Amino acid sequence: MLSALLTAWVRRLALARGILDSPNERSSHVRPTPRGGGIAIVVVSLAAMTAFAWSGNLEARLFYALAGGGAAVALVGHLDDIGCIGIAGRFTVHIAAAIWATAWLGGMTEIQWGERVIELGYPGSLLAVLGIVWALNLFNFMDGIDGIAASQAIFMAGAGAALAVIAGMSNSTVAVGVALAAASLGFLAWNWPPARIFMGDVGSGYLGFALAVIALAAMRERAVMLPVWLILGGVFFIDATVTLLRRLARRERVYEAHRSHAYQWQARRWNSHLRVTVACFSLNLLWLAPWAWLSVRFPTHFGWFLAAAWGPLIVLAIACGSGRAEVKSEGPLSPG
Repeated sequence: MLSALLTAWVRRLALARGILDSPNERSSHVRPTPRGGGIAIVVVSLAAMTAFAWSGNLEARLFYALAGGGAAVALVGHLDDIGCIGIAGRFTVHIAAAIWATAWLGGMTEIQWGERVIELGYPGSLLAVLGIVWALNLFNFMDGIDGIAASQAIFMAGAGAALAVIAGMSNSTVAVGVALAAASLGFLAWNWPPARIFMGDVGSGYLGFALAVIALAAMRERAVMLPVWLILGGVFFIDATVTLLRRLARRERVYEAHRSHAYQWQARRWNSHLRVTVACFSLNLLWLAPWAWLSVRFPTHFGWFLAAAWGPLIVLAIACGSGRAEVKSEGPLSPG
């Protein structure tokens, strides 16, 4: 409720100050729409996490990792939304926030593969930093049609919290997952197709960062939770990664805005944001969630479960057009 009310206030403020996302040749919308609504997710979820930490239901190191790094990522995202920072400044803050969070959580010094525990040492912590940076930018890449990023965050955070309960993990992972899912749900009430406000980089970067940090914390507590979170994020991970690789192969500037993700191609085919957002959420719920649950129940076989979950998604992403070269004559997609 707080998130929905705060989103409504941010929307009125954005309209009054002319903070609008205007359509262009790379857009998937056709009318100017307020942006920056993701600040409601940031404020409400961080407030909830503060309350959890104060009451002893959230470990201090996870709270500091999320609060410090998350606030920095959200701030630089807001500056990007209003055009006050460049790519270099934004990326520097992303790296610093990832290092901050990884240091507070103790890095990623080992992973479990089947019944083996593999020692990684400092290279593992470097991988954790790169993974967090990739995740927060990935959410920015994938926030291209109405409702898709918020609904993905609700699924990942909510399912991650539920699986943490099943796995018998501590309250910390459950608490932050519930807080993030609830705050995203309040925002989604205004972002559901056709969206009345967009999330902006302030929200998408923060969500990607927070989910990656929760996954790292969960893995530190129980090693098998890493592939569980990889499965839960499969829709976004696969589409963004396949698109990136195909664009790199064509030597395109991957940091420039584009509309070549699979979900964007599918939205143009169906002429609907709503159908694609619902389809992605259904895929999460009906396909990925069961594989993630199996990984928790039978942890020694998680490698097979990850391959089974991701394999068809890779084929589906390529079939739907992940990274396919765009047709310049195509115009913006009508909302709905």
